[in-house]
Amino acid sequence: MLQFFTKVLLVEDESVAREILSFYLNTIFDEVIVAKDGIEGLNIYKDSFSSNKRIDLVLTDIKMPNMDGIEMLENIYKINQNQKFIIVSAYKDEEKLLKSIDLKVLSYFLKPLNIDNVMKLLIKAKDEVLEDKRKDEGIIKLNSIYTYNVPNKLLYENHSLVKLSKKETQALETLIQNRGKITDTSTLKKQIWGDVVTLDSTFRTVMKRLKDKIKVQDFIVSRKGQGYIIE
Repeated sequence: MLQFFTKVLLVEDESVAREILSFYLNTIFDEVIVAKDGIEGLNIYKDSFSSNKRIDLVLTDIKMPNMDGIEMLENIYKINQNQKFIIVSAYKDEEKLLKSIDLKVLSYFLKPLNIDNVMKLLIKAKDEVLEDKRKDEGIIKLNSIYTYNVPNKLLYENHSLVKLSKKETQALETLIQNRGKITDTSTLKKQIWGDVVTLDSTFRTVMKRLKDKIKVQDFIVSRKGQGYIIE
């Protein structure tokens, strides 16, 4: 299964906060680039973007010399409207925070930093970054341990391939395509065998084998008399 590399730009003028945030970011993300003010941060971002080296998350202070955090983010937004941000501030500056609403701001950190809160939000931010990367590659997260690679028609349990038969794969794909909706038995039979006259016992055997292969954390729910659903 694909392993995704994650990259963060940290922009912070205060040395203590920069050191703390850099340390914790490095425990979660693969690469952390550090800048000391908005101009340096913007230049780093421009260089990375022009060389096609994607920065997944920008974490920045608001009040900094030369160029503040919001101005830097607005300039970055002009380059990439899909960029994700986290803002750090020593005070609740409502006017500046309100200006950031149109940006993709995942969360705010208020100084002094609460490490437990910082770690929780950084882990959540990484999950969002990875989810976007999966979508870009056609990978669907079915629950906390199962993912499905749409282009290659492959199911993974964590990083291990789950071996499915052709009919099990067809059943799973139909349920994924209708995710959030109940798929009745007739629809599943049409997708698997091309008809609706296949014996119910044969159909149930396929579904049982599929569900047995995902029993560690089964994501397919059987609705009696209605069909099956991936919620």
